Amino acid sequence: MKPQTTVSKKSKDSLLRRINNWLHLWLGLASGIIVFIVCITGCIWVFNEEITGILEPESKITYQKKPVLTPSALVNIAKAEYPNFVPFYANYQQGRAINLTLRKAGKVVDRRGGGVLLKINPYTGQIISKQISKRGQTDFFRFILNGHRALWLPYNIGRPIVNYATLVFVVLLITGLVWWYPKKWNRATRDKSFKIKWGASFKRVNLDLHNVLGFYSMLFLLAIAFTGMVIGLSWFSNGLYWVTTGGEKMKEFRRSSSDSLQRNKALEPKIAMDILWNKVLADNPQSMGFYYNFPNPEDAQSAIDIMVYPTAGQFYNNKSYTFDQYTLQPMKRKDAYAISYDKAGFGQKLRKMNYDIHIGTVLGFPGKIMAFLASLIGASLPITGFLVWWGKRNKKPRKSALIEEANIKEKKLYLVKRTNRKIPVIET
Repeated sequence: MKPQTTVSKKSKDSLLRRINNWLHLWLGLASGIIVFIVCITGCIWVFNEEITGILEPESKITYQKKPVLTPSALVNIAKAEYPNFVPFYANYQQGRAINLTLRKAGKVVDRRGGGVLLKINPYTGQIISKQISKRGQTDFFRFILNGHRALWLPYNIGRPIVNYATLVFVVLLITGLVWWYPKKWNRATRDKSFKIKWGASFKRVNLDLHNVLGFYSMLFLLAIAFTGMVIGLSWFSNGLYWVTTGGEKMKEFRRSSSDSLQRNKALEPKIAMDILWNKVLADNPQSMGFYYNFPNPEDAQSAIDIMVYPTAGQFYNNKSYTFDQYTLQPMKRKDAYAISYDKAGFGQKLRKMNYDIHIGTVLGFPGKIMAFLASLIGASLPITGFLVWWGKRNKKPRKSALIEEANIKEKKLYLVKRTNRKIPVIET
């Protein structure tokens, strides 16, 4: 009987590389569906304003060199149309309609729905559209944002899952880079690492899509993931702020409260809003957008926040103001976002830029395109990675060159023994 020989192949990879590859594989399989959902919803959200503009062309308003409507004018328009509703907040970007959100008088403030959204021409006051929503009702982009932030689960469940899946994604990007890094640099490995061989088999093209696109998008995906962790993980946010500011502790944001004992000094809310609006506008005559909230009749301590945007489509260099609704005096905030961008240090500037980096607007429209493409590649990585794993898992076993060589040697030895015992050998 012919003896059987098995020769085990020793891995040439170091222990650290094998651990790295193991982590990349199993963390990727565990978090793949979450990464896909977060990335694909992020792709869509990046262009929410542009898509809305296409779907609602009537909300595009040609810029005119004239003042936009004052807060009191918006209040009058809203009251004439919906007498049982009160203004909640307004926001505007140059070239678009003013979005004025109303809520039912006497109801608790709730940004999750339940009110009326009026789109108003900023120059004529014409109501372009009306959207009435019930509590919990969401539009398409709110649906996308809920998936991006919490996988459409309750926020107290979905948010932690997304936040720590993003942390896992950062680990995957780093371990993926280690796995991608060629052991030898020559023409063949360079072509394999930096080029997609489109004419090859499906398995090869899929592997190239995973490796090559993953490499080219890695820095962008790391920036998006890190800024997402700043938004979602308080310990990471505080730690990064401490490092980038040279040891400064991040002060917690606290909503300012008006001095309710000064109610006897109160003006009619819409008059107070006009006074403050004109004051802020005088300081920022070139602003290209704004946001402000109206005093809440059910909250005697609610303050008035006004924010102006010097650059259309960007938020990091905004200037924000908070006023007491009774005395109309400015109220000072101490959090990282309170200081204006031009007076902020490096760490504070980085923090104010966080959202713009996250969605790419820090580089304007080209940045949004880069964020879109990076997120799209990020959504593809779990798919291509799974196909790579599945293909190897179901690959038919083949004898390696080492095993073949060992079998040949064993056969020769067997023939020599038979010859020595004078047993005729018939070669085949």
